[in-house]
Amino acid sequence: MSDGQPEPETDEELEELLRFLRDARGFDFTGYKRSSLGRRIRKRMADADAASYADYRDRLETNADEFNALFNTILINVTSFFRDPEAWTFLQREVLPELLAQSGPDDEIRVWSAGCSSGEEAYSLAIMFAEALGLDETLERVKIYGTDVDEEALRDARSGLYPAKALEPLAPELRESYFEQNGARFGFRPDLRRRVIFGRHDITRDAPISRLDLLVCRNALMYFNVETQTQIVDRFHFALREGGFLFLGKAEMLLNDVDRFDVLSMRQRVFRRRPGEAAAPHVPAPVKIRAGMNSDVHTVARHRQLRDLILDATPSPAVAVDTEGTVIHVNNHARLQFGLTGNDVGRPFQDLEISYRPVELRSLIEQAGHERRTLRVNGAERRTSEDSQFFDILVQPLTGPDGLTVATNITFTDVTVATQLRSEIKRVREDLETAYEELQSTNEELETTNEELQSSIEELETTNEELQSTNEELETTNEELQSGNEELETMNEELRVRTEELDQARSFLEAVLTSIAAGVVVLDREFKVRSWSRGAVELWGLRSDEVLDRPFFGLDFGLPTEKLREAVQRCVEEREHGVPISVPAVNRLGRSIMCTVQFSPFDGRVRPPEPGRVGEPARGGVVLLMEETPATGSG
Repeated sequence: MSDGQPEPETDEELEELLRFLRDARGFDFTGYKRSSLGRRIRKRMADADAASYADYRDRLETNADEFNALFNTILINVTSFFRDPEAWTFLQREVLPELLAQSGPDDEIRVWSAGCSSGEEAYSLAIMFAEALGLDETLERVKIYGTDVDEEALRDARSGLYPAKALEPLAPELRESYFEQNGARFGFRPDLRRRVIFGRHDITRDAPISRLDLLVCRNALMYFNVETQTQIVDRFHFALREGGFLFLGKAEMLLNDVDRFDVLSMRQRVFRRRPGEAAAPHVPAPVKIRAGMNSDVHTVARHRQLRDLILDATPSPAVAVDTEGTVIHVNNHARLQFGLTGNDVGRPFQDLEISYRPVELRSLIEQAGHERRTLRVNGAERRTSEDSQFFDILVQPLTGPDGLTVATNITFTDVTVATQLRSEIKRVREDLETAYEELQSTNEELETTNEELQSSIEELETTNEELQSTNEELETTNEELQSGNEELETMNEELRVRTEELDQARSFLEAVLTSIAAGVVVLDREFKVRSWSRGAVELWGLRSDEVLDRPFFGLDFGLPTEKLREAVQRCVEEREHGVPISVPAVNRLGRSIMCTVQFSPFDGRVRPPEPGRVGEPARGGVVLLMEETPATGSG
């Protein structure tokens, strides 16, 4: 460590591991802060007993399940309903009225929850709009997109099911209005759930959702380095319409973007997009017409019109995209099927919902152009508010005279009926086969069937427990700290209770000793004073702080202690009560008295012996009881 060489090697091994994750699974973590990223990876390495990054890469290559465990550790899913209530209150009271005032009564309101984790934030937005607009208008106008890179978290979000503990931040009337009990969990109301669309999206790489009124990305930017944060903010600026609002987390702010965002509340991290272009718009290259060809303009226009009519007449929806990623044609069926308009021609294809629903088409377009072959996707499911549709998608590169790809045509063939029919036939066939097998099994081996059913029930119960265990979210750093605080509070409470018990016991013992008129002195095995009662103070005039932890036989207080040494030693060694001894003494008033001293053995153990073990009792001390007797013949 003195020459500083191992640290760069470790950093290079981490970078090599990140490149491996990107190439093997498509997760690009190179934009994350190395401090937090390295800490999360090392935590998983410790759990997997991997000594180095190279060893852990070997583990990933041999165990595919380890990828999921690693991603769950890196992707910290910390969320809750209306997290940071003060910020949400500002959003409801100050931002939402202005947002609604800017949109027309029939305009669609588009909201994006980026990094939505298990969905609580997206559903909180749905509740907020339903409370402000009313349920019916929210169902008509509001569309909320919830995105994340964690597939497991997205599965939880899509289910809309949460335990009772997760609903504790909600007011009782909100729980009753927006959640229905489903077994041990509570499900978000289905009609409002259909207005929330969940999908996988990487804010560092994928094209943003556009034309947004509100973008919520809370406590996600803080995990990225400065360069990646800048790129993400650029995408967010492009995604928001003019006057749209950006809602960040407590740990994030836009100090260097005052020219693009106005600050509504720095405390609550709410910003408004200022007027101005997000980026240079795409302008298609103009068609160059040579001089002398003006007479053919009408012919060319007519041919183009006929071509568009022919494409519109094709029985399947079709969209054409040029090599720059710009939409150059949308036929009539595509406009009707996917809600597209003529204004979408000339827009970047990545801005259209059809580019990633029902399937990610941008990568397929790039692959088809690179490989110069037609790609086919069968049975892609597209969910709508009422039901699901299935399409066979054909991605066909179009080549020019020079053999180079000039555009890509995407054709959608609706196979919903055929898919549903195949699914129904398959289900019926499976039901018939199952019924036949069950009939044979019932006729031949009733007893075996009962045993198998019992085994199946036990397996289902086990599977259910495993699923419940799997659905529990990973604790984040904040949650770990919260858990630690709770444990400390529990320990403090236990210590407080024990302290009270000790105080009660001490008070009880002091009351007992105080009630005894005689002097009580407790000596340990080295004959040092361990206790000096108030009666001893009254008898000899020495305070307890003057004698505690001092040798008893070295004290000078009017009692000839040397006359007691033999009896004290005998009591300690034999562990039996000694015979009382009367010795002449002088009390604190200087009056001669006869002092009668009784000896009792004292067991000095502070914990009981182990059960079943027999041995010599631990040596303790001795208790001296001193009673004052007036000396005979005293004046």
